[in-house]
Amino acid sequence: MKLYVLTCTLLMVQLCVFSQEKEHTYYFDVNNFKGNIALHNNDILHLIQGHPQGVILSWNKKTYGFNAWEQRYNYPDYGATLIYQDLQNDVLGSNTSLYAHYNFYFLNRNLMFRIGQGIAYTPKPYDKVTNYRNIAFGTHLLSSTFMMLNYKKERLIDNLGLQAGLSLIHYSNANVKAPNASINTIALNLGITYNLDAEAPKFITTISESEKEKFSQPIKYNVVFRGGVNESDVVGSGQFPFYIVSAYADKRINVKSALQLGADVFFSNFLKELIYYQSVAFPEENVSGDEDYKRVGVFVGHELFINRTSLETQLGYYVYYPFDFEGRTYLRIGLKRYINEKWFGALTLKSHGAKAEAVELGIGVRL
Repeated sequence: MKLYVLTCTLLMVQLCVFSQEKEHTYYFDVNNFKGNIALHNNDILHLIQGHPQGVILSWNKKTYGFNAWEQRYNYPDYGATLIYQDLQNDVLGSNTSLYAHYNFYFLNRNLMFRIGQGIAYTPKPYDKVTNYRNIAFGTHLLSSTFMMLNYKKERLIDNLGLQAGLSLIHYSNANVKAPNASINTIALNLGITYNLDAEAPKFITTISESEKEKFSQPIKYNVVFRGGVNESDVVGSGQFPFYIVSAYADKRINVKSALQLGADVFFSNFLKELIYYQSVAFPEENVSGDEDYKRVGVFVGHELFINRTSLETQLGYYVYYPFDFEGRTYLRIGLKRYINEKWFGALTLKSHGAKAEAVELGIGVRL
């Protein structure tokens, strides 16, 4: 009886140890950076005065291949980043931003590419009386994207490591409210890493090349409804809601990627006000004021699947275009998050070249 109890106890201990096997480890990195504001628009020349500088603080969770998607993407990290940036300009002030990010690795894991998307706060946006020179930021809250390309060596001295490279930080409110010239900072960064665990698990490899090749999926049909608010470039013209209905087919070409073909119908209410404004203020533009504010576009796209999150990029062309606004081609890029096999949420940016039109919040179904 005692032997039976002892055997059961040992089995229970082994099961507990196995169930608690680490699937992740964690580390922090802190980077100082200093750089320049890129000149992407001559209207912001007066805002390029000093060399923006700041600090990037990140918390990271490492993956080791316990899930198939981790193996497919060479065991990426994911986590959260806080950035404080002094823009070295009394008009722009300083920005504080928070992001969710992924780290992807290359060259025997010595080269790291980080991409993050988040929200930023600026205390000194445009004000027609007190800060009329700040044409970069029309609101306190901004959308922000940042990227890092770093050479990285972990555990050089115990749990401490070093990394250095280039960073790009972009701030914009995507025309939620004018003005919105936006700011891009290109900077050099140097930082340290600190691993919270003394040892890391070994990487797991269970996906063979033959298994990857076997993946197939029939054509899927998607319907998406997007919406939000935005404003034309005319300061004070007002914020208006917009609605977009999209339908497209996609075909998975492998386990990571799908190609898309579809159409959008745009109900952009800010164009109503812009059409009326141009018809009154600029008669030389030959705008009657009766032009339709709606547009219809067709697009091709690509979707990159990363776990339940995916990155979507689309290139479109307006086939119904009664009023000329920023040209007939448009771009869309953003993130989708699958709630289950069919339903997903989406956060995307629509632009005409480098000129943003709107941040779109959407929900869709993939059948």
